[in-house]
Amino acid sequence: MKLSEVLKGSEYSLMQFSQERITALENSIIEKDVKGKITPYVNCIVRKKEIKLTPEECVRQLYLMTLTEDYHYPVSRMELEYFVSFGREKKRADIVILDRDQKNAPYIIVELKSPKLKDGKEQLKSYCNGTGAPIGVWTNGESISYYHRKDPNFFEDIPTIPNANEKLSDILKERWTIDDLIAKDKLVNERKSLKDLILEMEDEVLANAGVDVFEEVFKLIFTKLYDEMESGRKKDRHLEFRNYGDTETELKEKLQNLFNEAKEKWAGVFSEDAKIMLTPSHLSVCVSSLQDVKLFNSNLDVVDEAFEYLINKSSKGEKGQYFTPRYVIDMCVRMLNPSEDETMIDTAAGSCGFPVHTIFYVWQKILESKGLKKSHLFTLEQKPQECTDYVQNKVFAIDFDEKAVRVARTLNLIAGDGQTNVIHLNTLDYERWDENLKDENWQETYFNGWTKLKKMRVDKNSNRDFKFDILMANPPFAGDIKESRILSKYELSKNAAGKMASKVGRDILFIERNLDFLKPGGRMAIVLPQGRFNNSSDKYIRDYIAERCRILAVVGLHGNVFKPHTGTKTSVLFVQKWDDVLCPKKEDYPIFFATMQEPSKDNSGEKIFVKKENNEFLLDSHGHLIVKHDLFNHDGLTKDGIAEAFAEFAKKERLSFF
Repeated sequence: MKLSEVLKGSEYSLMQFSQERITALENSIIEKDVKGKITPYVNCIVRKKEIKLTPEECVRQLYLMTLTEDYHYPVSRMELEYFVSFGREKKRADIVILDRDQKNAPYIIVELKSPKLKDGKEQLKSYCNGTGAPIGVWTNGESISYYHRKDPNFFEDIPTIPNANEKLSDILKERWTIDDLIAKDKLVNERKSLKDLILEMEDEVLANAGVDVFEEVFKLIFTKLYDEMESGRKKDRHLEFRNYGDTETELKEKLQNLFNEAKEKWAGVFSEDAKIMLTPSHLSVCVSSLQDVKLFNSNLDVVDEAFEYLINKSSKGEKGQYFTPRYVIDMCVRMLNPSEDETMIDTAAGSCGFPVHTIFYVWQKILESKGLKKSHLFTLEQKPQECTDYVQNKVFAIDFDEKAVRVARTLNLIAGDGQTNVIHLNTLDYERWDENLKDENWQETYFNGWTKLKKMRVDKNSNRDFKFDILMANPPFAGDIKESRILSKYELSKNAAGKMASKVGRDILFIERNLDFLKPGGRMAIVLPQGRFNNSSDKYIRDYIAERCRILAVVGLHGNVFKPHTGTKTSVLFVQKWDDVLCPKKEDYPIFFATMQEPSKDNSGEKIFVKKENNEFLLDSHGHLIVKHDLFNHDGLTKDGIAEAFAEFAKKERLSFF
């Protein structure tokens, strides 16, 4: 019998355990006929008797193997279903390891009864407080958490538990380098995401800390990125974003100094006098949650997802306007196939997914042309000069939301080694751009990027027309533009009879505005609500596009892609502006149509991941899960998808960019 059959329908999982261990347990299963039904049992190594195998018992038996084989705890120090007294009430702790010297005192308590971390952690805390055990472990077989009980109200995350021959202080005293962080990365070893950890910190401390959660978590991530970058470029440096047994006050002082260095390296994200506002004890909890996480990998998807959550949380009202799932972005980048001599802009940049993924795509091409391999920590290493030049001179982004711009700048400052062209502007209201120059703070932060952007104008006295090679954007769908001053600048604000409307959907104006940014022969990918492609009332928009561009492709996205923020059905439109050389005008030509079949997320907006035939999750080269979609192949690990099919079509059609 397979353990997957036992777990079916439960909230437990076995991702935490190796296939060898799972097979070993499966091989020890005894099948019994109980009331005419085949029921699995196993011999428990602690209780020394046959025990019925339930989903929870599967996880317990596998974790007992881990404790005896990996951590070398003898069975003689273990008790299962250990009674913990709460006044008259008694509860049972799943696994207890007793102290080596005080034979009756619980030392480590393991909780498996609650498959949800929040419930499990509360239960675990009550057991540790009720018995005085200094260490707690929670696991549901999928992810695992280790805690050190410092006092009844403060449980600190620790990277692992000591083995039978170590003391807790041995683990806490280690000095970590970047290589230690790679080996012990919590996201890989505990199967968590940065977003999960932020949610945990919110539950634990941030909700009651009286601070702006977005600002404080942003400061911590910003500081930790800087710390990892410094150690990545100097491999023997010890990481400073860690509690090495510092007092809470010492830790706060150390982190504030590190934050100050980061602000100096990546200017224009925080004000010069910005300080970490968390109290020393709240900060200590947050540092212990984040210190074992590696934020950098060969792309920035770890921080990306966390920033997405933070921004959406802090900008109520315009939810979902910022974030395009990263797999949709990657499909667009692959289909437009940018090269290092081409300029690119995102006019509704949010946290800059399109520019950042364009950067990674072009960097990959640069490395391949030099015969270099992309390393696991590619984003934090010094890169060939061409890579940095590309970010600093060819890639631009604008957005009118200041929080999103600061996040976007952070990601781009890292990529561009301290320089970026991410600018805080209202794309649609281009007539008023020059007014920003009167604002000293704006000037100080954005002047360099603004100077480079101005050079891209067609007419040096107007901010309307530009000469970009590529534009990718997911403009906000929410809300209409009603200001006649702005509407009067746009052709698409007039109806078929040439009369100006009193209000126009924001995304409609973005279509026209984006085409103004492109040079003849320039190409665009834009995410639009499905209705723009079908509604008879929107035919004038389709005519407007067809007159100015060759429609290259339309890709219908699944309705779950933008959940939980919105269930609006969307498609991506790909076009190339007519040009005598790059895209000569034709009346009749084929268009590439495709529809995404794999939903990539479930109905509640949680991502669905690829599994192998044996039901284990397929992991990428970072040990991260792979989202299940059919938009492109994932480094050859999954089947070819829509992007590869389009590349074939583009070559056959002899499109200028393939």
